[in-house]
Amino acid sequence: MVKYYTRACNFYHGEQAKFLLKKKLARPLCGSNQIVFDKIEIFKRNNNKVKSKLVSLKDIKRLKKNEKKKVLQDLKKITSKRKNFIKNINFSKPIIMGILNLTPDSFSDGGKFNTKRKSFDHVFKLIKTGAKIIDVGGESTRPGSRTISSKKEWARIKNIIKGFKKNYKNICLSLDTRKSDLMVKGINFGVDLINDVSGFEYDKKSLIQLKRFKIPKVLHHMQGTPNTMQNNPKYKNVLLDIYDFFENKIDGIIKDRKIILDPGIGFGKTLKHNLTLISKISLFHSLGLPILVGTSRKRFINQISKTYDSKERIGGTLASILFLLMQGVQIFRVHNVNEVKQGILIFKEILKQ
Repeated sequence: MVKYYTRACNFYHGEQAKFLLKKKLARPLCGSNQIVFDKIEIFKRNNNKVKSKLVSLKDIKRLKKNEKKKVLQDLKKITSKRKNFIKNINFSKPIIMGILNLTPDSFSDGGKFNTKRKSFDHVFKLIKTGAKIIDVGGESTRPGSRTISSKKEWARIKNIIKGFKKNYKNICLSLDTRKSDLMVKGINFGVDLINDVSGFEYDKKSLIQLKRFKIPKVLHHMQGTPNTMQNNPKYKNVLLDIYDFFENKIDGIIKDRKIILDPGIGFGKTLKHNLTLISKISLFHSLGLPILVGTSRKRFINQISKTYDSKERIGGTLASILFLLMQGVQIFRVHNVNEVKQGILIFKEILKQ
């Protein structure tokens, strides 16, 4: 069976983007006049064989019938403005999701914010420095980590979840959990977004329970489990396999459009897999949904920088975020909110010139 995929590419930004759009020489990405494109990359998958080609927008009319039909369908989704389905979140602007790990063993900041006072102080800092979403997690999903009980996980996060909306009514509260009972508890205390790193595979009750609430969800990709995911991960084609995973979940199981896509950098991927996903991330725009990426402090930064590695990996994190920003990614899940906010502000100002 032959299947086609469409990736927007060759982007322009700022004033140049506006000029090309006005002259009808380019198309808007996600409905924006600040980032446009004039080429697409078309992938053709026939069983396990994948070919790709770059095509100018003006040459789409020359494509074969079935190929052109799929490309035009994809272009409609690529160019359409994303619906703002989370209160106080505007997907037309870069959004920072601040990380609050309430675990003793997370790979980067385990145990740092585990008291009630420290956790609320950190939330205040994340919001003050630019976070529009706070992602709270009580179970480590670092490579090699083991599952904990719902009781233990809830004990770690309950103070923040119960008290968050009393202090921050207009900030989006995201709950990072794989367990359906905790999802429901969280929603009852005002959680706005469910972020399940298993892609709702771990607990089969999750999507059944969530249907009652119609709550927005992060659809995250992970191969295996946190305990096994880095044991020789393999794909036929990492980019297209994850696209198919998203498409099948959206159309076959979830069936609502309140979905944010996260390809899961570092979750069951080698260095090459991660770099392919980052460099070709714009493929996922053809699913017509917002994209979230978490590269903050990830191991791939160490694998590349080697002797130039650092504890917080701010340089590598920011470099990847700015590259993703240039491809129209909407949400960035990060530890160092202030530094990332600063970098985005400077970068966007330079692009205006």
